Amino acid sequence: MLFSMIRRLQYLSVAVFVAAFAITQASPEAQVTRGTVDTAGKTGAELFAQACSACHGLDGKGKEAGALGFDVPTPDFTDCQFAPREANADWVTVAHEGGPARGFSNHMPAFGGAFSEADLYKIIGHVKTFCEVPEWPRGELNLPKALFTEKAFPEDEWIMTTAFGRGPASASTTFVYEKRFGPRNQIEIKVPFAASRSGGSWVGGAGDLALGFKRALAHSLDRGYIFSLSGEVILPTGDTADGLSKDTTVFESFVTLGKLLPSDGFFQFQGGVELPVDTQKAGREAFWRATVGKTFTQNGPFGRAWSPMVEVLAARELESGATIDWDIVPQFQVTLNTRQHVRFNIGWRTPLTGRGHRSSSVVMYFLWDWFDGGLRDGW
Repeated sequence: MLFSMIRRLQYLSVAVFVAAFAITQASPEAQVTRGTVDTAGKTGAELFAQACSACHGLDGKGKEAGALGFDVPTPDFTDCQFAPREANADWVTVAHEGGPARGFSNHMPAFGGAFSEADLYKIIGHVKTFCEVPEWPRGELNLPKALFTEKAFPEDEWIMTTAFGRGPASASTTFVYEKRFGPRNQIEIKVPFAASRSGGSWVGGAGDLALGFKRALAHSLDRGYIFSLSGEVILPTGDTADGLSKDTTVFESFVTLGKLLPSDGFFQFQGGVELPVDTQKAGREAFWRATVGKTFTQNGPFGRAWSPMVEVLAARELESGATIDWDIVPQFQVTLNTRQHVRFNIGWRTPLTGRGHRSSSVVMYFLWDWFDGGLRDGW
């Protein structure tokens, strides 16, 4: 029963990924034509006042939808929960191509015919000044999530990660809920399930529940980095008889770093330790993970984003004579919908050491950034 449920969930991830490519991206209905706006020598604030304030207001708080004849509210650019977390490139896409380019209302016209991209970046630069709290990390530092390396950026996400292994055959699914609060903080809940073939039959159940906290300690868009400290407590709630629990509470602490690289490249690092309460039941372990990748987009900078990555994993038990287990995980992430808040990643984890007792596996995740909209929004 449990294994059938896990398999159905895993097939659902693949089905959503395939179905997404059958959905065409919407075209904006409203266009602002070239020559209707004089941009020569003007600042971002002046361009905003001239072309944007009629709907968004000079103060960026947005005018009442009813007064504008709209059926959807205008966004409040002074809301720091909303404005800083989106990268400038995403704002420019909506301004250049119109609201439907990211699954928003067609009341937002396309200004690409009236403004150059440089002008639009000036305007967005001014828009970002409406949030007056610099503690909020900028959305450019929210790098594509790798399969194993944790991100440094605090997020609001649901993630379902699935894996198929061999030698012995196995399947697992982990559900992760992430909730951001304040400029720098995030809480996290992980609920794992797993099944494996033993003696010709499948056995499985729930694993150990994990509760986590993350805080971004430092970030700088100018220097292109974000650095965070996280802690997790892993509770022995799993099925011990089937090997799905360590049967002791485990404390995990780690640091994470995200770094922007030239030409839309990025680097991410995670390093930490696992410290069980009862070392007779579980060993202490150090681990480190690193990811390097690059994002490509279709339709110039405005379309679907593809992010191939290579991830290197290492772990070593903290005892005399222990060796390091190394793995490599080539993978790629792709945005599934036009709003780009629903994403899919798939990769192949291969052991580089200890192949006699460790096997390869296919790993994938389905990610929903629920702050940016509902699961069915923005397609």
